[in-house]
Amino acid sequence: MTKKIIVDVDTGIDDALGLLLLAHQPNVDVLGVSVVSGNISLHKAICNTHKVLDLIGLDVPIFAGANQPLVRQAFFEHAVHGDDGIGGALHDVPFIDRTEKESAWDYLIRITHDYPGEITLVLTGPMTNFALALQQDPSIAHRLKEVVFMGGAVNGNGNVTPAAEFNMYVDPEAAKLVLHSGVPLTMIGLDVTEQALMSKEDVESLKGTSYYSFIREATAIYFNVSWERNRLKEIAMHDPLAIAVAIGKPFVTTFPYYVDVETNSTLCDGQTVCDYKNGLQRTPNVHVAKHVDAKAFITDYIQHVGSRK
Repeated sequence: MTKKIIVDVDTGIDDALGLLLLAHQPNVDVLGVSVVSGNISLHKAICNTHKVLDLIGLDVPIFAGANQPLVRQAFFEHAVHGDDGIGGALHDVPFIDRTEKESAWDYLIRITHDYPGEITLVLTGPMTNFALALQQDPSIAHRLKEVVFMGGAVNGNGNVTPAAEFNMYVDPEAAKLVLHSGVPLTMIGLDVTEQALMSKEDVESLKGTSYYSFIREATAIYFNVSWERNRLKEIAMHDPLAIAVAIGKPFVTTFPYYVDVETNSTLCDGQTVCDYKNGLQRTPNVHVAKHVDAKAFITDYIQHVGSRK
């Protein structure tokens, strides 16, 4: 069975690394890629998305989405991703804009009518685009097969504030709409992505392959930040893990819980709250990834991106 995928990205470094997984995957049909403001501005994310998809030879339509969160000001993470979002990689590659005129949310609404019950939507940035689609047509939640999102942290610290993971922090109002939409959800949060670590040795093992130069250059700043902030010599593969799970790789174990997000707190905006003990007596709305076979995931990732010579 061919799996139909749409990826919604804010193409920074880990989104770009995740997009590499979409090339040459058997039984995966990438219908399109939508772009949202998040790690960087919408324009920069669109530029990066074009360049990365051209690099891997994935010719799919690209749709521009929201240039800011639903109700908040944009918040970027240049310290991690660099001014351009991908650590200066592909800076000499010309940007040839082939973005579709249709908005990301209109595209999502339309394409789910074409393939009802068949599409897996992968969200690797703030959830603004999908939230806007839900606002215009709430029934889209019942036409999607599932949504896999990278975001949140249910059993640990955040990575942009003590309580909040970046994607949730940037647009918690959008996340709340998604969490309460009724769509089947799988959460790939910091609880598992911060265990999915790629080392410099892993990167060097790709020497001589098509994507080595891009990965080495794009991750240089990310490795430095990982050491400065967390004293880790490896980098967390947040978005690649979410994309791997979405295309059917069995690297995580999930459990059903009721999950919500804080939107009105001085200290905890963007915090994902997981009702482990069912104290709220609400029906579980998210399959939460709690365990990951990180070694198997990294091995699979390196084998896949290294297969292109």
